[in-house]
Amino acid sequence: MMSATIDPGGKNISAYGEKPNGLLVFTPDMHFVEVLTDAGIPRFASNARGAGTDDENRMAMSRSIGFFGTYTVDEKGELSGNRVEGATFPNWVGSVRTRDDLRLVVDGDRMTEQFRRPEGTEIRIEWQRVK
Repeated sequence: MMSATIDPGGKNISAYGEKPNGLLVFTPDMHFVEVLTDAGIPRFASNARGAGTDDENRMAMSRSIGFFGTYTVDEKGELSGNRVEGATFPNWVGSVRTRDDLRLVVDGDRMTEQFRRPEGTEIRIEWQRVK
């Protein structure tokens, strides 16, 4: 992930901090996995995932997400939608996104992902292909 911005109410702010970190994988058998994180999130003092403080857990949850599922393409090979089968944000499990909600634009080794959250917030993520 090169960059990620969120546009709540006409503002363009960094969605995953100054050090966005992420990976998006599409498999030939029509599955995907996407993980988005803010590399600037402080480490948990306890060094144990299940023993974070309320503030540590809130920070980790609000500045990262991971989800996976299946995707579909049209006759031109362009993304036509996806279905989330699992996510660190449980409300997304079972959700289906179509071209109305999610757009991928590929230009050489770069790809722009744009999607709209259910409440209308726009997200734009810039990806660079890993070779």
